[in-house]
Amino acid sequence: MTNKKHHKTIVLSDIHLGSKWSKAKEATRYLKDNTCDTLILCGDIIDGWQLMRGRKAKWKKRHSNFIKLLLDIQRKTKIIYLRGNHDDFMDRILPFKFQNIEIVKDYIYKSGDKRFYVLHGDVFDLVTSRYSWLSKIGDVGYSLLMLINRYYNNRREKKGLPYYSLSQEVKKKVKASVSYISDYEKHIVDIARHKKCDGVICGHIHQPEKRYYGDILYLNSGDWVESLSALTEDYDGNWEVEYYVPEPQTNNSVFEDKKDIRFAI
Repeated sequence: MTNKKHHKTIVLSDIHLGSKWSKAKEATRYLKDNTCDTLILCGDIIDGWQLMRGRKAKWKKRHSNFIKLLLDIQRKTKIIYLRGNHDDFMDRILPFKFQNIEIVKDYIYKSGDKRFYVLHGDVFDLVTSRYSWLSKIGDVGYSLLMLINRYYNNRREKKGLPYYSLSQEVKKKVKASVSYISDYEKHIVDIARHKKCDGVICGHIHQPEKRYYGDILYLNSGDWVESLSALTEDYDGNWEVEYYVPEPQTNNSVFEDKKDIRFAI
């Protein structure tokens, strides 16, 4: 049985509840195994885009279980929910506070003498913020890639081969994708510096990361579609990227740091 681990702060993003690709069960398991004082949900927790498509998107029990867990842990844990582009239906009620849950567009998180600018990140994506119709076309393409990925890995599993992320390889091989991620990180760091913050915490691009751009710490929590990743902070202010890795023969999980394993979309 997995021993519970307590953190000062946990950051999760891009769970995409309502999408068939969401690893909601694993995200729920992670929060049961890991407690914290502050939980930051960094956008795209609910996938409103998928749900609006109708028949192909279904709200499953595992999606409800994640929401139920949030309502349960908020009694002892402060929850900050950042609106993302896939849950932009929340724009009509922002800012909103319910008991110990706060829903906002962006947030300044203070840890000791450090200030972190927290946001989902889509506001700095020109395609998402100005041409939402084009972004939704891209979302359809991603869903197709994930469908191909599922069948491909089913065949690999039957042959005893490990999981292989097609989308990760696409990102690595497409020059425009690599350039986009680099530009995204640098731009979002510039905004944090402008706001006189020591770091930035975001999601959106499904690419877990911890790195310094000069004096600014860039932190991306990744996603719960393929990466199954989270950011954690200890009481000394140290941040790490953690990955949830289900054990094949049990319901338990192990966590490996970024140097050991990395598979993201």
